Amino acid sequence: MMAIGIWQLLILLLIAVLLFGSKRLRTLGADLGGAIGGFRKSLRDSESADVAKRHVE
Repeated sequence: MMAIGIWQLLILLLIAVLLFGSKRLRTLGADLGGAIGGFRKSLRDSESADVAKRHVE
């Protein structure tokens, strides 16, 4: 199995910048980060609700 090296990653990054532009990639990164943050927050909220529900019963 071949591992991806640093040069392959740099080439992929260059192609992505050429296709989408740096501003759009920055926006996509911020949107992805926000989505991951929201997902983590919802997991914490659901876990805390489960714990609170167990204490009530």
